[in-house]
Amino acid sequence: MAVIESPAVVRDEIPEHRRRPFGRWFRESGWRHIVGLLALVFALFPLVFVLSASVNTSGNLTGSTAIFQSFTLDNYEALFGDPSRPYGRWFINTMVIGAITAAGTVFLCAIAAYAFSRFRFSGRRAGLLGLILLQMFPQLLAYIAIFALLSAMEGVFPAIGLDSQLGLIMVYLGGALGVNTFLMYGFFNTVPRELDESAKIDGAGHARIFFGIILRLVTPILIVIGLLSFIATLNEFLIASLVLQDPDKQTLAVGLYKFVSQRFAENWGVFTAGAVLGAIPVVLLFQFLQKYIVGGLTAGAVKG
Repeated sequence: MAVIESPAVVRDEIPEHRRRPFGRWFRESGWRHIVGLLALVFALFPLVFVLSASVNTSGNLTGSTAIFQSFTLDNYEALFGDPSRPYGRWFINTMVIGAITAAGTVFLCAIAAYAFSRFRFSGRRAGLLGLILLQMFPQLLAYIAIFALLSAMEGVFPAIGLDSQLGLIMVYLGGALGVNTFLMYGFFNTVPRELDESAKIDGAGHARIFFGIILRLVTPILIVIGLLSFIATLNEFLIASLVLQDPDKQTLAVGLYKFVSQRFAENWGVFTAGAVLGAIPVVLLFQFLQKYIVGGLTAGAVKG
């Protein structure tokens, strides 16, 4: 005959769940939540401040300290109301230059990384080390050389001289090859060489292997390099202001500087409104390409 235990006996056998003391919880994991919260506030505050300033009725720097105290779209309307400051033209120029620079950077870096990863030739190791050493020098050292080079090219081939968008794109492409090629080289090394050998047995050449097999397998790093190059082009100011002088050819960063270069306090709202609109393409790109970003940045570190 089965013996039925009383509820009291069963209750005594179940261990009672005890909450950890606050001090122990804070030492083990609580401090991480506080650090994460502070980092989140630190990252979001500039974004909230700029968005609030862009819809502030005062439109100046002094009145923009009150977060979302008022709301107006006058600052956004002022972006397109002054013919001497063609914001729409600046925006289109920036998108075009950024897209061409990103596409060119991805293509050139992919070709160079494929050559360093798959071929064995004299000077291969020296070339890889040279790409790294070039990134150690700040770009500030090259500004005078860039200006002198474009000035000399203006008399020979004006299409890539001063005040030329094509010349600015060429400068951007040259500066982006170093670190991006090395980053893509590490990703290419993770692709098994057996795939290349199998394709060669079937009669495929290097061009078919590169475009038909390799590029499809390294799509994450291609997207990451293109995205980083596009963002760098949108944020770049010094070289663009040095090369482009015609207002109709200038980029968004150079054009927006005109709003605050002479009357900083009065045009602060218009400046922030232009910055908010200029950030929308980057936000959309991150939203649609976020699944490739983590894989593209980490997979190349598996094998050097």
